Parts: sequence; C-alpha cells; structure tokens
Amino acid sequence: MNSMKSLLNKNSTPAQTVISTVCKITKGEKILIVANPETNLIAQDIYTEALAAGAHPTLIFQPAKKSMDSAEPAVIGALKSEPDVFFSISHVKLGKDPEAAANPYKTEDGRTFDHIFDYLLDGKKTMRAVWTPGLTKDMFDRTVNIDYALLADRCAKLGKKYDNAVSVHVTAPGGTDITVPVEGRKGLFDDGDFSKPGSGGNIPAGEVFISPIVGDPKVEGSGCNGTIVFDGSMTFGDGDSIIKTPIEVTVKNGFVQTVKGAEEAARLLKTIEDAEAKAVKMEKEGKLPAGQGEIYKRNARNIGELGIGLNPAATITGNMLEDEKAFKTCHFAIGQNYDGDAPSLIHLDGVVRNPTIVITYKDGSAFTALENGELKIQNSIIKKAIDAIKS
Repeated sequence: MNSMKSLLNKNSTPAQTVISTVCKITKGEKILIVANPETNLIAQDIYTEALAAGAHPTLIFQPAKKSMDSAEPAVIGALKSEPDVFFSISHVKLGKDPEAAANPYKTEDGRTFDHIFDYLLDGKKTMRAVWTPGLTKDMFDRTVNIDYALLADRCAKLGKKYDNAVSVHVTAPGGTDITVPVEGRKGLFDDGDFSKPGSGGNIPAGEVFISPIVGDPKVEGSGCNGTIVFDGSMTFGDGDSIIKTPIEVTVKNGFVQTVKGAEEAARLLKTIEDAEAKAVKMEKEGKLPAGQGEIYKRNARNIGELGIGLNPAATITGNMLEDEKAFKTCHFAIGQNYDGDAPSLIHLDGVVRNPTIVITYKDGSAFTALENGELKIQNSIIKKAIDAIKS
C-alpha cells in the first residue's frame, strides 16, 4: 500500500475537490474568479462547480500578466467588492495594484499592504483565496486529487518543528551550504485547507515555508549567509524554466551578492536588476511612497523564503507552481517575503534538489527535517495504519 499516492476520491473531478474539499464553498457565498485566456478551461470548471454548490460566482478574464505588470483596473475594482472567496487562476501572475502601491492600505495595528488582495486576505482576514501562477490543465488534473488529511498531518508536524527555532542549515549535493536565521519567525504551510477567512494558498498545495530574518547590509553576520546552488528549476521575469546549468548565488548579510552560471544565471541577474531599477523609477513617478524605492530596490536581493515540498503527486517540470511542491526538494525565494517586512517587486523561487535541512533550537538541540531529500517526519496516519495491521 502506497498511502503517499492515495487519492481523495477517484470519482471527484479536480474542480469538485477544490470547491468542496479545499475551499469548502457554501451556499450563498460570493466567489470571484480572475483568469486569463490561457487558463480558461480550469476557470470555467471552477465557476461551474461553485455555481453547483449554490454560491454566487463571477468570472473575469484579463490578459496574462508578468511579474512586474499591473492587474487591470476592473480586476482591482472587483476585488474591492470584498468577495468571500477569490480564485486567481493566472497563467503567470495576478498583477500588481498600482493604487495601493502608491497609497498602501493600513490596518488598525499599523501594518501596511500594497495590494487589495493582501489587505483582504492577511490584513482584514475577511477573504480566503487560491492563487495558481502558471497552472496548466495537465497539472490541475494530476496534482489536485491527493490525500489532504495526509498532507495536513505532514504540514502540521513539519511546521511545528520551527517552534523555538533559531536557525536552519541547508546543504545539498549540488553545492548549497547556507545558514538561515529564523528566530521569532513562524513556520507557515500550504496544506490545501482554505476553508476559513484569512486562509489561502496554491493549487496544487503542499509545502511548509518560513521567512528568514531580514539582514542588514551594514551588520556582519546578519540575515542569511552562505551559498545557494539552484539545480532544479527557477522563476525568472520572463517565466519559469528547468535549470540546465546550475545557478550559484552567494548571500551575505541576508542579500544576494553574486550570481554565477550560464544563460539561466544571466536571466536571474537581469530580473533582479530590472526590479531594482523599476523600484527607483516608481518612486520618482509617485507610484511608490517617498523612501520606498530604495527599500524595494534593496529587497530585490533579499532571501525571502525557505520552503519544503510535500505534494506526492508533484514533480519537477519547469513550472514553479508544481516544482516547489515536489518531494525531495526545497526552494528559496529571492525578493519579497511572507512576513511583510521585506517588500519587493519580485518573489523568485528556485528549487534545490535532495537537500539536507537541519533546524537548530534555542537550547542547542537540533532536528534533521530532510536528509538527502528524504523527509524525516513520521506521519501519524501511516503509523496508525501500520499499527492496525500489526495488531
């Protein structure tokens, strides 16, 4: 029995699973779906199943948007209607919110948000959401109908391993060797349960991730330090690709210093430099608040995420939405983080194969989460099944 690949319900379509199991859509809920022509079949299926569940879905199409493009004004306007559930079924990205970038939303506790989407999801926590940058019909069909109870168990156990953690050391056969400070940060996860306001994540689901502490270029030893060698796949400004020649990135005091390799390394460096230049330009044009241009520029080189893939149906295909969920991988993101203290115009994920990940705690103890890509978390669901067979 291979419970890792057990299906939730072979008779359910992926769209039915998303509506009934992942989002638990209920009668009367307002659903907003934004898609591109390239993703119309998936969006139509989700629309149809939301309608069948008794919800009130609205489907909007906009042209495909790249990393630094803005969403259409009509899309931002539709989000301002504050739907109960939002689906961004995008070929690449949803698109930025230029109005909020110039005049950020603020919560009562002082947090700021440069997109209406983030404000409703993480600020007000009135909306739940699914976002799928790069989703294809093939990926949708292969990776959605998994065992979500098993995934949730793995995510919860691995996420909890970050409690009281001080740092994470990541090494890999390809040459990665980097120390990631995480003291005070919370382990987050995408377990496919987006049923409560304020919850959301990708389809396909399946990762545990954390935002490293942001470094200070003037403080020696702060932030992440070491070398990352991306040897799986990478997100660039012009799309995702499987990496043919590994990209070696040196990181000092939390920020990328050098990018070495071949064609893919040049693409990555260009994307970073484009984001740096655009941030400064946007401030001059009044599209970012005064002083934010330099902050966004600096954070274009920030290490914004360390994630671990946990979807058993995912493989490395050259599409980051799926690649970052694959077993025996971890991924780092360059750019914006998930804790809101490193805003940037980019968030570029890159996959590292077969990592060893060791978490160190305040008391000096350590836990190996992955060893040469193998997950070291015992799953309670599998354990119960094994115990039942033995008894």
